[in-house]
Amino acid sequence: MLARAVGEGLIDAEQADAAEREAVPRVRRPFPALAPHLADRMRLAAPGVGRHQLTIDAPLQRKMEELAAQTVAGRGARLQVAMVVADHRTGEILASVGSAAYQGDARQGFVDMTRALRSPGSTLKPLIYGLAFDEGLAHPETLVEDRPTSFGGYTPQNFDRVFRGDIRVREALQLSLNIPVVALTDALGPAKLLAAMRRAGVEAVVPGGQPGLAVALGGVGVTLEDMVQIYAALARGGVALPLRVTGEALPGERVLSEVAAWQVGDILSGLAPPPGAPLNRLAYKTGTSYGHRDAWAIGFDGRHVIGVWLGRADGTPVPGVFGADLAAPVLFRAFARLKPQLEPLRAAPPATLMVSNAELPQPLRRFRSRMAAFAPAADAPAVAFPPDGAEVELNDGALLVRVRGGAGPFTWLADGVPVAVAQRGREAMLALPGPGFLTLSVIDAEGRSARSQVRLR
Repeated sequence: MLARAVGEGLIDAEQADAAEREAVPRVRRPFPALAPHLADRMRLAAPGVGRHQLTIDAPLQRKMEELAAQTVAGRGARLQVAMVVADHRTGEILASVGSAAYQGDARQGFVDMTRALRSPGSTLKPLIYGLAFDEGLAHPETLVEDRPTSFGGYTPQNFDRVFRGDIRVREALQLSLNIPVVALTDALGPAKLLAAMRRAGVEAVVPGGQPGLAVALGGVGVTLEDMVQIYAALARGGVALPLRVTGEALPGERVLSEVAAWQVGDILSGLAPPPGAPLNRLAYKTGTSYGHRDAWAIGFDGRHVIGVWLGRADGTPVPGVFGADLAAPVLFRAFARLKPQLEPLRAAPPATLMVSNAELPQPLRRFRSRMAAFAPAADAPAVAFPPDGAEVELNDGALLVRVRGGAGPFTWLADGVPVAVAQRGREAMLALPGPGFLTLSVIDAEGRSARSQVRLR
């Protein structure tokens, strides 16, 4: 066989002689399996191609795979992790870890979790704030209300069930509050968020196909690569550059203005790092999906962006998992393995308005939805009971009614006919003619009114 190889010019005589003198291995050695999920993807994408030139940095890939294995060690048999490291200036993916180990175990390590559809939790919030800055709806120093709010029947809650009243937009994003970001999404329109994601190269999957306000809190399907691409656009001054593992860089599309992207990055770089991590002003955001199914941490400096996901490959909940507690420390450890020191973030663009709230133009001092002028005042009366569309049973021909808000005394009308006048209390028992459909109205002392259409039985 060696003689034939020499005859074919594949090896020379010296190499053949060295091969004959080398001992034959007696045990099977592990086959090299660096970036196995990515290798599988390349093989399936271009069958028959023997060699692919990838952008993967082999030493860095090994470091990230070791970090992945260390992350899940001792955390049960099913917790999984995935990571993507990219150079956001060029779009090159430098490391891609689809799982802690490429094997058919309880973690389902054969599944590439960098490409699996998951709920992003709060990690979409920076993009929403950036869009609001561009639309002139808000500025980092704008005051926004964090209070119980119903958006057409959708009543989101903050993660800690605490409401903070008036708060600066900067703090609302850093604290990852839900009410303010839903209010901004309501003003923008969910479709505008989905359009911005498409410009960033992300085709999000929306349950039911029709986006609602829940997309602001993670009600949409995206991949880890998708989220890294969005954050790469923030880091690049608002221009998305498609991430790649082969080929030349493709032209990107603008997602946010340079000013809005910088403002978001500046806010995120003010987040406190996890305990024990260096105070290095990494711009990052964490997220936890509904039911504790996904924990995220994504961050960038002046050159690189890293995304970390933890959860279970089968999508079942992981009790007690939080992005801030579980994924953020892994993100900071990943940056420490990438390089000894972070590279500075972009400088503020010349057009950036860097002033206090009191110095902002009047419309930007406090957030108000564009429909606020047509909305009822916060203290306007409303029929608290029975609610609109309810079916209620009369009690001996009478109906208990309640009013919320407004200023007493109150007048109640049934189908436009007064049935209770000058009621001081917020509750009243109304004598009504009998079963059937009824329009119930209440008028307060200032002439403001509200109504509820119900069915009596």
